[in-house]
Amino acid sequence: MNDIARPAAAPDVSRRQFVKWAAATGVMATVAPGIWAQERQGDMIYRSLGRTGERVSAIGLGGFHIGLVHEEKESIQIMRTAIDRGITFFDNSWDYNEGKSEIRMGKALRDGYREKVFLMTKFDGRTEAAATDQINESLKRLQTDHLDLIQFHENIRLEDPDRFFAPAGAMEAVLAAKKAGKVRYIGFTGHKDPSVHLRMLEMAATRNFHFDTIQMPINVMDAHFRSFTHQVAPVAVEQGIGVLGMKPMGSGVILSSKVVTPTECLHFALSQPTSVVITGIDKMEILDQAFAAAKSFQPLSESQMAALLAKTKDAASDGRYELFKTTTVFDSTAHHPEWLG
Repeated sequence: MNDIARPAAAPDVSRRQFVKWAAATGVMATVAPGIWAQERQGDMIYRSLGRTGERVSAIGLGGFHIGLVHEEKESIQIMRTAIDRGITFFDNSWDYNEGKSEIRMGKALRDGYREKVFLMTKFDGRTEAAATDQINESLKRLQTDHLDLIQFHENIRLEDPDRFFAPAGAMEAVLAAKKAGKVRYIGFTGHKDPSVHLRMLEMAATRNFHFDTIQMPINVMDAHFRSFTHQVAPVAVEQGIGVLGMKPMGSGVILSSKVVTPTECLHFALSQPTSVVITGIDKMEILDQAFAAAKSFQPLSESQMAALLAKTKDAASDGRYELFKTTTVFDSTAHHPEWLG
């Protein structure tokens, strides 16, 4: 790699210690509230983002759905209302809706709103050149001189961690962006299989590199099938990495099972060791739903968790409601391999 200052290194990690971390399993409802410091203010909960020292809203606004709102003016109103009511974590990606999501978010963050949010976006490039171009384009679309968090998008193939850490790979781009003040923190995302996330964490550990965040599906179905909640979240917690839960309702597919409600989905995800639960919001009533869930949230008890998992077990057993794991429907880089560079 180029001679670039690295983020604070993680402690030296042996293969045995990593396997020990990776072997940790179990839904963590009874301990989640004590993992990251949290407080309630108004109708929103705020939690620590791993060991970064940042304080963020426990509900995050998803960038993909904001690009689906029919009228741009309405999407901007949704985002500004979310901020005014207390949501501080904003999610996005270079590839969402062919850039429309970032463009709209950039407009919403004018007039002093940028200073009120912790702004994250993602890039797809696997090469240094592609990742650099995408990061710079995101900055322009979002109308900001820096991102609070940049994440390597769709870590879904076993070779993706290799490409991230390869010479002239994406790692070089994010480290250069960090050195230039364009990026504050670094993370990665993925939704396909826990083994790919664990491989990325193992490769980072052997290089003494510490990710600040890790984004993964955290939902009532995931707990039963190729579970990130069971297999990856405990490793992230052990390493002090902020867990960003996504797909709490699987873009509505989980709700089509008719076995859980939106509030149950959000309460489950909030009861895990998540710093943030990112949810898609494309209507004011969905924004209201998210705030209502945060306002009524109390960590699920062991008996409540057991009951919720029992009633979702059959529906979740084969992944048919988690299409992001079992199909390519949600794999944007599979449909557009040219984005990888």
